[in-house]
Amino acid sequence: MLTEQKAKHLDAIELITAVIDPGTYRSWDVPVVDPDPGPEYRQELAAARAKTGVDESVLTGEGHIRGRRVAVIVSEFRFLAGSIGLAAAERIVAAVERATREGLPLLAGPASGGTRMQEGTVAFLSMVKISAAVRAHRQAGLPYLVYLRHPTTGGVMASWGSLGHITVAEPGALLGFLGPRVYEAINGTPFPENVQVAENLFDKGLIDAVVPPSQLSDVVDRALSILVTGPHPRIEPPKTLSVRPSEAGAWESIGISRNPKRPDLRQLLAYGARDVLPLNGTGQGEKDPGLQLALARFGEESCVVIGHTRPRPSQQTAMGPASLREARRGMRLAEELGLPLLTVIDTSGAALSKEAEEGGLAGEIARSLHDLIGLNSPTLSVLMGQGTGGGALALLPADRTIAAQHAWLSPLPPEGASAIVHRNTDHAPSMSEAQGVNVASLHANGLVEHIVDERPDAALEPKAFCMRMGQAIEYELAALSNAGISNLLPQRLAKYRRLGGELGWEDSAQEPGGPEK
Repeated sequence: MLTEQKAKHLDAIELITAVIDPGTYRSWDVPVVDPDPGPEYRQELAAARAKTGVDESVLTGEGHIRGRRVAVIVSEFRFLAGSIGLAAAERIVAAVERATREGLPLLAGPASGGTRMQEGTVAFLSMVKISAAVRAHRQAGLPYLVYLRHPTTGGVMASWGSLGHITVAEPGALLGFLGPRVYEAINGTPFPENVQVAENLFDKGLIDAVVPPSQLSDVVDRALSILVTGPHPRIEPPKTLSVRPSEAGAWESIGISRNPKRPDLRQLLAYGARDVLPLNGTGQGEKDPGLQLALARFGEESCVVIGHTRPRPSQQTAMGPASLREARRGMRLAEELGLPLLTVIDTSGAALSKEAEEGGLAGEIARSLHDLIGLNSPTLSVLMGQGTGGGALALLPADRTIAAQHAWLSPLPPEGASAIVHRNTDHAPSMSEAQGVNVASLHANGLVEHIVDERPDAALEPKAFCMRMGQAIEYELAALSNAGISNLLPQRLAKYRRLGGELGWEDSAQEPGGPEK
């Protein structure tokens, strides 16, 4: 969705006309009450109203986007540089609160220099109540979508402009905290070029896409078709529910899973999902090619997807700490929007590097496990292929787990395990069998509940395999969504508590200090 196309910067009414279905827009605005302005400011307000034909720097209302009712808040930059004073802030808050009351998704299109300087600190503090209203909207499980327009800076960028579940921007838009003119006036030197532009923010993982106004309604429609879900219809059980583990040995499955032609998350989304909207980065200045974050629909079932991506020939994609911070963004989205979370595991291991260690990889794995095991949304994990070490473990905990027949899960690559135990890699095949890394062992131990067959190798039938996997995912998502999170959470905890239970630890009545002597 990233594009270099340059687009005309639309004013508020032009943007509303471009995005809202014809004839459906209805304004929510009531006449503004100005603060007690001095003569000079009164003249500025009158001139802005005469110039723009609107009474304030924001317009609010509702309309339909591809037939779906949506609330909108759009800045008018020509009105005192889109600045937010007390009247504009009150209009924004009233619109957000109304959207929340009426259960509407909200599209915000800021274009603003920030706080209105003529109104001082009280106007500056209005960003707090706007942020509070947005927070309440999000906590109600309602989508908040942001379209950053040229330019958006200052307090607007640092409040309601940066709180979207999904954030896209118009091509070439100037976006940043400190306006370049302010920077130059304070520091005596120009701000570095090409930093505060939409395309650079995309590259840094701060926004999800760069989209011209002509495509915005399509993006909103795709997003809301996934985010706004209806009842979950009963789905016929897929044939994969009766699939048994492969009779291949663990080492054979490992070899099959390492085939570079094996389908990965990209093919699963292309062939197995009905609709996909990729997201980008952590939203905090990081992105890592080792993980993909997306919204998707499998059949009628919507979900947030986080998963490993296999390396491309020119790319190193071992999962680093930024990958997991992006994954945790996906976890928060799932919880807030009430969507199931799908994790897809296919990794030869987490990154081993100075940067990964200093970036806190171990801590990010721990926090991912912590969040997943208690996530307040249904969770489904898929073992797609390789499953090595902490990189795999970080995305594993889930209410249900599906596995491809030749997937596997191990604390280290078998070669590494052999090197530790035997001081060479010659025993990797026997180590893989002894450690029980394959699907047969994982199924027997209660970790994997659903197996998708390979006929006889997913690399030989990538599209058909991904379609079967997509059907299995749709079935499991529907079942989980109908189960209710109050039932799922204790069952999820019990599932992992039972692992290793045959050793008798579960039934022990010992005191914490250990067995009686």
